[in-house]
Amino acid sequence: MSTSTSSFNQQQYQFRDYTFIAGGFDSRSNNVDTRLFSTATPPTDNAALKELLTATPAHPNNNIPPHITERALMEPKLYQISPHPLYLIKKRIEDYFKVVGHNVNSDEGFVSMDSMAPIVTLEANFDSLLIPQDHVSRSPSDTYYINDEYLLRCHTSAHQVQLLKQGHRQFLCTGDVYRRDDIDRSHYPIFHQMEGVKVFDEDATEEQVLDDLKATLEGLAKHLFGAEAECRWVEEYFPFTDPSLELEVFFDGEWLEVLGCGVMRPEIVKNGLGKGDSDTLPRAWAFGLGLERLAMILFQIPDIRLFWSDDERFWKQFSEDMAMDGSATFQTYSKFPPVYKDVSFWLKKNENDVVTFHPNDLLDLVRGIAGDLAENVEMVDQFVNPKTTLESQCYRITYRSMDRSLTNEEIDELQENLRSKIESALADKVELR
Repeated sequence: MSTSTSSFNQQQYQFRDYTFIAGGFDSRSNNVDTRLFSTATPPTDNAALKELLTATPAHPNNNIPPHITERALMEPKLYQISPHPLYLIKKRIEDYFKVVGHNVNSDEGFVSMDSMAPIVTLEANFDSLLIPQDHVSRSPSDTYYINDEYLLRCHTSAHQVQLLKQGHRQFLCTGDVYRRDDIDRSHYPIFHQMEGVKVFDEDATEEQVLDDLKATLEGLAKHLFGAEAECRWVEEYFPFTDPSLELEVFFDGEWLEVLGCGVMRPEIVKNGLGKGDSDTLPRAWAFGLGLERLAMILFQIPDIRLFWSDDERFWKQFSEDMAMDGSATFQTYSKFPPVYKDVSFWLKKNENDVVTFHPNDLLDLVRGIAGDLAENVEMVDQFVNPKTTLESQCYRITYRSMDRSLTNEEIDELQENLRSKIESALADKVELR
């Protein structure tokens, strides 16, 4: 690790997220079903998880490719392996809450959970958090579904009600989460979140809860970024908290979004505490953050794919006693050139004259064939044929290895495999040009 400070481009590290991580929801719908939902839970042991994820034939709603299934079953998780940078960030956050957790009226302090299975019910992931039925996050183009009851969690918030029902009043929950997302240096279909929840006595006011939330999380920011770190609060919207906020930290010359948080909606807390018929108004706060985001900022790691690297040149740059105030920066060891390939196709229409193709359909195929050799995918051209009214789209795929130079021959083979896969898997959605 170098101790020099280099510039950090926030735009390069923007993470799309609809949970507590910076970015917020893009839906303001208030059409929320506030019923108390069932307590159905998916299997938790690895053998049962594997059976559910690899069931043959797959459920018609299953849209999980094999490379995602493989990572979902991986043990241990990245954040459980020392000295992986995600482990270092997680441990530092847990160390902070070991101290602040005993300054409140709780005997147990903050309990840390990091082994909860990534398969959850639709109710746990969406309904129990009051996420609107028409929200884009429920779409198969955004979320990995196993069947019509289970999915790969989109956020660790899916365990809030479950852990409250188990009697926990202060807890941290860390886990791998899954999204169908872009292919670039800051997006990956699997990343890692940490959730925090704290329940208060029934006589606590919203103002007291909010003040405690701000003080706690500003303390966390200074614990991570240094005692002199400057913080500011920005109003946000999440369907499961009100009020909702984002915490920003001034770091390396610019304001960076660090986490999302808020006062939990009382319906959610009452559900978790089993007080659905009570007239009391329980208070709690919650926050959520992305471990990759913090690691990329604090260690200046330029590409999210690096977190999955087996290369010793990556691992040997981290240790449990290293500084995490931004003074120790990751030294890039890969200078290998990229290889660019394009793929073009016409978008077909269904019987209702509607295009059903979604870019994530292509991105899943690219990841499944090229794995982490795919550095970036972007649409570089599109037009509509005036005679047929069909739209053409052209995507440029950037292939680059972190460890070696790629040859045109091996990439040509990958590209040909991709074209074949598009023809078979997306035959009803596109026609190759």
